[in-house]
Amino acid sequence: MGSTKQKFYVVWQGHKPGIYHSWEDCQKQTFGFPNARFKAYASIHEAKLAFEVGPDKSTPKITGPSKGKNTGAQSTSRINPVSIAVDAACSGNPGMMEYRGVETISKKELFRIGPYPQGTNNIGEFLAIVHALAYLQKLNRPDIIIYSDSQTAISWVKNKKLKTTLQQNHANAFIFELIDRAVQWLHTNTWRNTILKWETEHWGENPADFDRK
Repeated sequence: MGSTKQKFYVVWQGHKPGIYHSWEDCQKQTFGFPNARFKAYASIHEAKLAFEVGPDKSTPKITGPSKGKNTGAQSTSRINPVSIAVDAACSGNPGMMEYRGVETISKKELFRIGPYPQGTNNIGEFLAIVHALAYLQKLNRPDIIIYSDSQTAISWVKNKKLKTTLQQNHANAFIFELIDRAVQWLHTNTWRNTILKWETEHWGENPADFDRK
């Protein structure tokens, strides 16, 4: 097996502009930075030249690290790195439900809630998105995108209304309390964060996936 070629990452607009020798260091400078501009180069010479001439005279395409062998999937360069991803897990339907949010590129966990009994996956996905919105609002980061692989949950959030056939009972009373809080938050707060569908078929598993398949 061949070794991965060294890449050099130019950051023109970020927390600290410069040339970085790893994607992790580049991501630290660009994650959460409004309108971050950066690009990977195959050699230090190319990187130094690109840094000097600036982003407007260099190829503007944002590129991330390679994910190894070509599987026919689309490049991860289409994923906005200034983002977080959320996902839920549910053992059964209904069953033990939990959700979490992570930084999309580094997969660093930002929050994890649950598990709670007698929930559903879509409810967990819905709560995860609202939690992410509230989390980013506290940080005053309306520029950070939220990825979810549940179109149902995304529509519930946009409509500020949850539609579920799950019946409330003693076991899942706390989940319904969380739902009520989330719906109330949506109706009493405004947000500018973009919520996008995670394209699993092109990008692979959601970074926040619990990996229990």
